[in-house]
Amino acid sequence: MSESGDILQQWHDHLAIARRRSVHTVRAYVATAERLLEYRKLADWPQVAALTTRDLRGHLAERRAEGIGNVSAARELSALKSFVAYALEQVGAEPGTAPRMRGPRIKKGLPRPITPDEAVNMVETVAESASEDWTGLRDASVLLLMYGAGLRIAEALSLKARDLPLGETLVVTGKGNKQRVVPLLPVVREAVAKYADACPLPLKSEEALFRGVKGGPLSQGMVQKAMARARRALGLPDTATPHALRHSFATHLLGSGVDLRSLQELLGHASLGSTQIYTQVDAAKMLEAYRSAHPREDS
Repeated sequence: MSESGDILQQWHDHLAIARRRSVHTVRAYVATAERLLEYRKLADWPQVAALTTRDLRGHLAERRAEGIGNVSAARELSALKSFVAYALEQVGAEPGTAPRMRGPRIKKGLPRPITPDEAVNMVETVAESASEDWTGLRDASVLLLMYGAGLRIAEALSLKARDLPLGETLVVTGKGNKQRVVPLLPVVREAVAKYADACPLPLKSEEALFRGVKGGPLSQGMVQKAMARARRALGLPDTATPHALRHSFATHLLGSGVDLRSLQELLGHASLGSTQIYTQVDAAKMLEAYRSAHPREDS
């Protein structure tokens, strides 16, 4: 194996094993690192560690010239900064010496729904930008429950440790104490299980499943702050809030052919009128996007 191949394998193992990133993230981050090594003719960790902000800016300019958009460029920048930071660790550099760059921002305009690709990137970025691995897994799990199961943020945070392990369906108590049954995708169940395994706090049966770093129940504000950081990193509009993930869940399902009555039940809406807002979605377009990018297990 070449020297660059050794670097890529080490980077892959760090992401997949040490950082426990998703298959989606590992694949994207390794591909980004491979392009950087090839474009810049880098062969070892010291060369990667020596890259400057100017070098990364130039590399991203080349990628933009190839046609990648703002969201993809922001995602790639996140991967590049992580890769260089890891290289600095390998050569024993002082923490905090990695290049600092702001990602591209999307020009603000009319509010728009979060696309499936943006939702997936949002969840991944929240996990990657956390100060600790377990809090990243925690925040990603909450967002996946909203995007992958349509839960309100309060409903996700109301889960108890006794609800583990999550099964194929979940009984949710929503507004007005109304209960509903929602299906859970494997990727959602696995995300929650990874968080539970990594959580350093004792998860007692009757206590909150999702916990803050001081041991208390995780607050909605902390989830909102985590998503706001990711939103800025990806250059998404201010409308990309936690509740927008639930909105995306609804629009993507409606686009894939779910009828309004079934969607009403999944969302826990008391009135069908509350559900009808989603009928403005282009069904054919959403179905294609949903099938290609919605979180799921790799086949």
